[in-house]
Amino acid sequence: MDIRTPTPDDLDALLDFFERVPESERTFFKEHVLDRATVEGWLTSGRGRRGLAFDDGRVVGYVAVVPHSGWSDHVGEVRLVVDPEWRRQGLGRMLARWALLQAVQAGLTKLTVEVVVEQERAIAMFGGLGFVAEALLRDHVRDQDGELRDLVLLSHSVADSWSAMETAGIDDALRAEGG
Repeated sequence: MDIRTPTPDDLDALLDFFERVPESERTFFKEHVLDRATVEGWLTSGRGRRGLAFDDGRVVGYVAVVPHSGWSDHVGEVRLVVDPEWRRQGLGRMLARWALLQAVQAGLTKLTVEVVVEQERAIAMFGGLGFVAEALLRDHVRDQDGELRDLVLLSHSVADSWSAMETAGIDDALRAEGG
């Protein structure tokens, strides 16, 4: 499956994708993903790097590397969503690897991802890619029912990992994979 940078022509397909994500999961998104102007802004702003995975013209996965600003401008945040029908098939891992490559190309040295603590599979997937738990924020997120949830902050030292991959000769394979 190919992952590519979205264009403004992908707006409707991306909105359709977010419509397929259960409302209970959209509660945990930082942005209003069903708001046309918000999503259109992602496609035209140039802030961060975004990737879409397609199956037969339909968006089935979304990933973004959103850089922080100011004193944390070396850090980027990963935001990743997989179509419910495509979960447990390796697509999330593929998107996360794409995000790591984008971080390196953007000159970021650290990536973070925030995951609700109940999402054990997502935590395990990111852990398998070298992310480590850095913080547990208790009662940090309120779900659609008003219940408070704990949030785990995972981080990845991109610079350290990239140096190790270069030494092992893995960097060329990742570049080829990431486009």
